[in-house]
Amino acid sequence: MAFPIITPQEAALLFNDGDNVGLSGFTASGSPKVVTEAIAARAEREHAEGRPFKINVFTGASTNNHADGALARANALGKRTPYQNTPDLRKRINSHDCNYFDLHLSELAQKVRYGFYGNIDKAIIEVADVTDDGQLVLGTGVGNVPTYVQQAKQIVLELNAKLKPEMLGLHDIYLPADPPHRNEIPIFTPHDRIGVPTVKVDPAKIVGIVHSDDYDGITGFTALDNTTLQIGANVCSFLLSEIHAGRIPKTFLPLQSGVGNVANAVLFGLGDSNEIPPFTMYTEVMQDAVIELMKAGKCSFGSSCSLTLSNDMEAEVLNNLDFFKDRIVLRPAEISNSPEVIRRLGVIAMNTALEADIFGNINSTHVVGTKMMNGIGGSGDFTRNGYISIFSCPSITKGGLISNIVPMVSHVDHTEHSVDIIITEQGIADLRGKDPVQRAHEIIENCANPMFRPLLRDYLKLGNGGQTPHNLSASLAFHTEFLNSGDMRNVDWAKFA
Repeated sequence: MAFPIITPQEAALLFNDGDNVGLSGFTASGSPKVVTEAIAARAEREHAEGRPFKINVFTGASTNNHADGALARANALGKRTPYQNTPDLRKRINSHDCNYFDLHLSELAQKVRYGFYGNIDKAIIEVADVTDDGQLVLGTGVGNVPTYVQQAKQIVLELNAKLKPEMLGLHDIYLPADPPHRNEIPIFTPHDRIGVPTVKVDPAKIVGIVHSDDYDGITGFTALDNTTLQIGANVCSFLLSEIHAGRIPKTFLPLQSGVGNVANAVLFGLGDSNEIPPFTMYTEVMQDAVIELMKAGKCSFGSSCSLTLSNDMEAEVLNNLDFFKDRIVLRPAEISNSPEVIRRLGVIAMNTALEADIFGNINSTHVVGTKMMNGIGGSGDFTRNGYISIFSCPSITKGGLISNIVPMVSHVDHTEHSVDIIITEQGIADLRGKDPVQRAHEIIENCANPMFRPLLRDYLKLGNGGQTPHNLSASLAFHTEFLNSGDMRNVDWAKFA
């Protein structure tokens, strides 16, 4: 059947206040470009005329300025989940103009199918191609598209001219059955394909195709500095020591890497090491660094949920699909982040932290415990199920006004029970098999910045006994001092003695 071609403005008229809307994409890759901007413009008109207009948006992970950015600026978001990284949306979340609930990325699709959040009314899906019988060739991010198109009553497609129909074969679409009928997910190596290359939808649901012509618009990461380079070197040093000790096979294990400059530094460090063999990835995101490593033969294969690439790198991949289709497979988020598969494959999990405390707990989401930064994303999926769980961060920020190693984290996303290794530019803290006090000494002496080590040592002396010797009146003093004076170094433990 032929699908109607409509404008973004015509598509926007299909959406109603309070609709639950599923969006394609994952970490901006494959997110809508034009329909969400038209919905935002409509919301501004509705608000100007005194009428409420907000939609509830469900995604794979973060989107982009065209989606989260435009909708947030128009105050057109009611609920939002599971992950975001747009400054305008962050402001709405922290002022409660948008009701954001954070969630592990592997969990959202199945919870939508279970009906926990109500019906999905509409879906906006970016595609590289669509056939008359409803076969969708997706773009650079899969996210939760298979579930959203299954559940949605109506679907709007964005056919992006920057993408190519030749992307057919890049994706492996598999939807697990829901309990009590679920079987094992039969992935035994990152290379295994278990599904089909397209997403099949009921053609009657497709209410229109909107044309777009734009790359994902992901900003390239800044040049690596001495701190991030040293963190990368320390991660490589640790992994090599594990190989030499026989705790990681000499053939290596699949890697997962989070998003950002530190993650890129780690990957480049692995690529530069002659002792690290060519490796595979079983991850949720592949950045520019991975593509460079594939071209160099250092990364032999990558299974992911998205290609989170700068415009230039995205264009290079799309213009060389014959090369990359043999080296990349893109899967739905509940497969790329499946705890079952991560545990089976022995994935080495490498993620970043905002702060870590001296007992091994990690805060990856909240600034000073209150302001949401981005969300937990998929880090928990890999952290809790990885062969080894590594968290890295700089030891200080803001020139030393903030220590990222603190007595107690101001918000907990990953508890001490899930964290094996903490790495900063200062060194490596191996927490495996250590009790809380032993972990504290390990982290202070190896990961904290030297300017904060005396303060952290003195905090331990304030402890009130017990297995984890916190002084509850002083445990957040680093944070309260920063709020009061702007400098954590001004903490005076004499006030708490």
